[in-house]
Formats: sequence, C-alpha cells, structure tokens
Amino acid sequence: QVQVEESGGGLVQAGDSVMLSCVVSGRRTFDKYAMGWFRQVPGKEREERECVATINYSGDTTYYTDSVKGRFTISRDNAKNTVYLQMNSLKPEDAAVYYCKLETANNDYWGQGTQVTVSS
Repeated sequence: QVQVEESGGGLVQAGDSVMLSCVVSGRRTFDKYAMGWFRQVPGKEREERECVATINYSGDTTYYTDSVKGRFTISRDNAKNTVYLQMNSLKPEDAAVYYCKLETANNDYWGQGTQVTVSS
C-alpha cells in the first residue's frame, strides 16, 4: 500500500526558511512518477488546493506557481523516495497546510499534510 508522509512544517517568522520533506513508501517505482506540492488554506475545499510546485520523474523539469517563483525550490532524491520543498523568504500569505502528491497513471496519492504558519 502506498503511503505519502510530509514533514517539516511549523511556526516561522516572515523572512525565514523552511524545508518540507515528503517520503513515499510502498512504491518501488517512485522514480517513474511526477510529484507535487500543494497547499490549502482555511475556507478552501480539497479541490481548491493550490498547486505550488511540481517535479517530473527525473527531476529535470519543474513548475512553480507565480507567487513562489524565486523563493521556493522543489527537488527529489529518488534513491530515498523523497521529494523536498525548500521555502525561502516566507511571507504570511504562504501560511497553509502543505500536501505532497504522488501522481501515477491510475491514481493520485496524497499525504496528510503539514502545517506551515508564518507570523508577520
């Protein structure tokens, strides 16, 4: 059974940096699939989660939503079945629950999320 687990969130001050990690277990072909980081703020439904960043299976193609370009970096270590989101220069509007998603041809697998709170 595939499990996706995020970690690394917490309470930080504006301008600080945080690295989120996402470990995928139960999937021996992790390196064949794209991964993504999404975030959800209070009042938004699951379907309204914002796609923050994605990375392809090999790590050489990435996407960022405009609001995080130049501040966030997504990366992956296929040997560790792990994807990372380095978040620098955090702003109060970055506060959200951050979710990791594994995208396969037949299913998407989500983690339980990790809270990032940014104080101004």
